Amino acid sequence: MTNWTLLTNHGHVMVYLASNPEARLRDLATVVGITERAAQRIVNDLVEDGYLLKEKVGRRNRYRLNRNAPMRHPIERDHSVGELLSSLGGGPPDHS
Repeated sequence: MTNWTLLTNHGHVMVYLASNPEARLRDLATVVGITERAAQRIVNDLVEDGYLLKEKVGRRNRYRLNRNAPMRHPIERDHSVGELLSSLGGGPPDHS
């Protein structure tokens, strides 16, 4: 068996945060199997490109995915992030 997956770490982060919007970076990194620094870079990428909104709540962050954002690759561009997340059981629909 090979050691690759169908989703990138960016995809894994989105799937996890869809169901765990108040996750700590440390927990996110552990679940995805990356370093905390890599998790921070991925979260920053997703925020900068409009796929993820980050809100400060006290000392913690709350994350909300932009489920209407299009998939990035030209082959998938006609589909939204929300479609992917729904098919993978990625949390409740985001109605904002």
